[in-house]
Amino acid sequence: MNPSSAPRRVGMFGGAFDPPHLAHRALAESALDQLDLDALHIMPTGQAWHKARSLTCAEHRVAMCQLAFGDLPRTRIDTRETTRQGPSYTADTLAELALEYPGAVLYLVLGADQLLAFKSWVRWTEVLECAQLTVANRALHIDADAALDQREEMDLSAVDLPFVRLSMPLTNISASAVRARVEQPATQRAAIARLVPTSVASYIASHSLYQDPS
Repeated sequence: MNPSSAPRRVGMFGGAFDPPHLAHRALAESALDQLDLDALHIMPTGQAWHKARSLTCAEHRVAMCQLAFGDLPRTRIDTRETTRQGPSYTADTLAELALEYPGAVLYLVLGADQLLAFKSWVRWTEVLECAQLTVANRALHIDADAALDQREEMDLSAVDLPFVRLSMPLTNISASAVRARVEQPATQRAAIARLVPTSVASYIASHSLYQDPS
């Protein structure tokens, strides 16, 4: 086969990104490198059907994604889910990407926590038909005060779904931990620089985000 006629390799990395943090960045870098992607769509969630709390407005989350990922090669900040009316489902987005990239191999980039909850997703079987699941494990214990260096990971041995595992160091970072840090005294707020890109930390401060985190 002529290499130029080979199917393209396209990834989708979705999430609330409220805010995007260093583990998100590391996962995007790992996916681009290890999957040899031609394009990686960073997809901030719109109206998330599975989120109990209200998300920060899409304008801020998209802007922070531009700061967190915009310099990565072959990466596109894709806002389609933030402008979609009604609940946003991954199955719909993947179907759109399949039409935009005929013949491409699609990869859905996930964290281990998302994989463990995957069968609760709306139309999850359609997602499996459209894309290969690619998963990076997460530290088992994640909270605002735990050490960043973690060695105990989530147990994925009972997952009865096909997935490709991405290799990346375990990091104890979550968006909820970042939000919790912001409301702490200034000496503790400074620690978010260890959790998010510097530009994202500056954006959070300048826009007074997460003053009442949830």
